[in-house]
Amino acid sequence: MATSTAKVAQEVLKADFQTLIRDTEKLLEHTATLAGDQAEELRAQINESLLKARETLQQTKETATERGQEAVAAAEVYVQDNPWQSIGIAAGVGFLIGLLATRR
Repeated sequence: MATSTAKVAQEVLKADFQTLIRDTEKLLEHTATLAGDQAEELRAQINESLLKARETLQQTKETATERGQEAVAAAEVYVQDNPWQSIGIAAGVGFLIGLLATRR
């Protein structure tokens, strides 16, 4: 469930940034021809898109932090419940890293 939430947040963030880029390009194209109220309206739209992108980025950051904390908690519980298996896994990973390091 956390993975699907992160993917949805990532897609929303991507869409918001694409919208921001399109709005910025539109602003650059129309800067010379727009005056007064039209320019202000376009700037307001770009500012709104930027705020949405920032909010989505903040939500994605919070989700990633939350998932990281959950993973650490789950690892701690596993190690406490299965100390000998955890030692074996750590030794195996260390052995593999040692093999890979000596081959270079």
